[in-house]
Amino acid sequence: MIFDKCAEFTRAEEAQQVGLYPYFAPIEAVKGNKVVIHGKEMIMVGSNNYLGLIDHPKVMQAAKAAVDKYGVSTCGSRFLNGTLDIHDELEERLAGFMHKEAALSFSTGFQTNQGIISTVVGRGDAVITDRMDHASIIDACRLSYGTAHKFKHNDMSALERILAELEEGIGKLIIVDGVFSMEGDLVNLPEIVRLGKQYGANIMVDDAHGIGVMGKNGRGTSEHFGVESDVDLIMGTFSKSFASLGGFVVGKKKVISYIKHHARALIFSASITPASVATVLATLDIIENEPERRERLWAVTEKMKSGFQAMGFDTGPTETPVIPVLIGDDESAFLMWKSLNEEGIFTNPVIYPAVPQGQALIRTSYSATHSDEELDFILAGFEKCGKIVGILK
Repeated sequence: MIFDKCAEFTRAEEAQQVGLYPYFAPIEAVKGNKVVIHGKEMIMVGSNNYLGLIDHPKVMQAAKAAVDKYGVSTCGSRFLNGTLDIHDELEERLAGFMHKEAALSFSTGFQTNQGIISTVVGRGDAVITDRMDHASIIDACRLSYGTAHKFKHNDMSALERILAELEEGIGKLIIVDGVFSMEGDLVNLPEIVRLGKQYGANIMVDDAHGIGVMGKNGRGTSEHFGVESDVDLIMGTFSKSFASLGGFVVGKKKVISYIKHHARALIFSASITPASVATVLATLDIIENEPERRERLWAVTEKMKSGFQAMGFDTGPTETPVIPVLIGDDESAFLMWKSLNEEGIFTNPVIYPAVPQGQALIRTSYSATHSDEELDFILAGFEKCGKIVGILK
């Protein structure tokens, strides 16, 4: 029967029964980097609020003003009745900020990748992805009519072998994350650009965790590596540094126009709410005019990374404010999460398939607004819990 698999799925219930279920925790209140869960205040180190803008007064006021002017929803798709003047304004601003000809916004980041990839990759085309790319990229490739190829994570020789074996003259699109969201490492973008030119492949970067964080001006991984003009499509989300909801893509006008008029994920979805659009516009102002937020974020990142490593934790290959603490087996990761939870520290335990089997980790991520006192509390909590669980000696 079709639902037999549902009845046989008991793993979540079993984890709940023994108090080792970390998912779907209902947050009752948010104040800065503090959240309340089941009446208990905790320090949040599991959010992607990199620049600390979720409760910035200017941002909150912009959202409220948009609701007053436009209401709470468009109740329609961009294609028909769901385009507001602020949607157009946002796309013009994003194109200018990212130094590209045009931009297009979607209602979620997941839909953004679905819309781009399933639209531009057609029959006879090849789409080449890193094995650690985000799930939205993997699913989008399945929706396309192209042939999908995966290469070992950040292995440029493996990528070149795939490119060399592809038939000359076919469309080729290499798609990579700029910042890999679980391990926090960066893509080897300069080498991908070199290989793309050598083998006639176009390049798309999912920079959900890079925009606002990487680069002198916050334009992301491509700016960080100095290859902005060599990357054809850059995708970003509004649910990280922009403290909102939605996603966008930037590129050449003709490519963006084609996606705009063919992407089912755009045409058949309600548009981003007015409050979400206004939030992004307000946060974009801050990103452009307050570089000191990025400077503080990197100071926080260095403090936490060096602090974890000094204790003996393995933080893997991270180069960003996403700092994983590598644990190994799933049970130890859940025990570490529970111990941290009891100390008042909100973290994210990550297990297969988000990471390879046997490489479970505690994913932490930081904000420019984390105070030194909060950071010291987190480090002390990790040291205590690491010893309790047996990860530290």
